Parts: sequence; C-alpha cells; structure tokens
Amino acid sequence: RIARRILPALAALFVSSLSPGVLVAQNPAPEAGPGWSQQDTLRIAKEVQKRLGNLTNFSVFDWLTFGLHDKSVILKGYASRPILKSEAGNVIKGISGVESVDNQIEVLPNSMVDDRIRGAVYNRIYTQPALRRYNANQGTSRQAIGPGPSVARMAGGITADPPRGFNAIHIIVKNGNVALYGVVDGDSDAAIADMQAKSTPGVFRVENYLIVPQKPQKAEKKK
Repeated sequence: RIARRILPALAALFVSSLSPGVLVAQNPAPEAGPGWSQQDTLRIAKEVQKRLGNLTNFSVFDWLTFGLHDKSVILKGYASRPILKSEAGNVIKGISGVESVDNQIEVLPNSMVDDRIRGAVYNRIYTQPALRRYNANQGTSRQAIGPGPSVARMAGGITADPPRGFNAIHIIVKNGNVALYGVVDGDSDAAIADMQAKSTPGVFRVENYLIVPQKPQKAEKKK
C-alpha cells in the first residue's frame, strides 16, 4: 500500500515512494525560480525524484531530500556510505535546465558501533508482526537481514551490504543516535517503531520523524 504512493495533502513536506525500495522526501514543495516556468519546475522535480529513486546504493540506512532554488538543485539528507553522496550529485547534473547542484548530503561516520546498531534496530523494527508489511523481506530475523553474510558484510558490516528491497522505515544512525524517517499507515505503527528503536542496546537517543498521512475527511451526511 505504500509503494508508489503520492501524498498531495502534505504541502510542506512532499513525500512520494518512487519504487519498491526507495523513499525520497522533498522539503519544501518546489516553486518556480527565476528563468524556470512552473512547467519546467515540475518536470525537473519529477526527474530529480526519478533519478534519486533509481540509485542502486540508496538503502534503508540512508535518507535523501532535495529542494529547488533558482536554477539549482539542493541535495540534503544522510548517506551511510560516501558513494551515495557522489552518486546522487552526479545523476542530477545531467538534467536539462539544472545549472548547478549544491550537494549538502551528510556522510555518516564510519563506525563499527553504529554499524551494529543499524543491524540491531533494523531487526527489532522489521521483525515486529505489526511492521513486517513495511519490509520486502518479511518474516524472521534471518529473513530480514538476508540469506546469510556476504563477503562485503563480513568485511565491512551491514552498512557495506545493507538489506535490499522495499523498506518504508529508514534508519539513520549517527554516533549512537537514531532517527527514523518514512511513511507509515498509523500512529500505532510509528509508536511501535519508536519503541523498538529506543529499546535497542547502545542507542542513546531516538528522533521519530515518521509521517502518518492524513486521511481525507468524510463528507457529513445531510439530514
């Protein structure tokens, strides 16, 4: 239900699921800049979303946002690996009409402690019965992480070889602090994810930025 969803009701924080494994947020909603028509602005915004959504190195442990200013694209968010930052900047440069890219994506520290926390929080969240539907690899802890340790994971931990597939809840870890981003269906799901992250050993603090889309109000029946 989350894949390929667009939430037009969120004016200040426009969130769309671009493909069954990627969630990209844009804040704020795009506005036409000098030299850009509204049509060009929308075209560029959609193309940026598409290209970021197709990044092969974008994982559950990353979160990307973008904004448009004048004829520039501003990239923000968090990358668990440096390759994602450079990859994101490079794919945007080729968009027609974009004159520059301001790449402000923060590369997270390369930490064995944070790597362990990523794996632990991931398992605690995605093996919860209420939250399994937000993960393509539903089921047990082994299924959540994958079929077994790969060479990359054994050499560099889960950050070097993150779980693949759709993960609606993104987990950002920096120096033992955790931030949760993404879209869930209800407040109870957001609360469960928050509780699971907070109960993970080694986690200092959890910031819960999960979004629950507002449901359209039903029209009152005429008496």
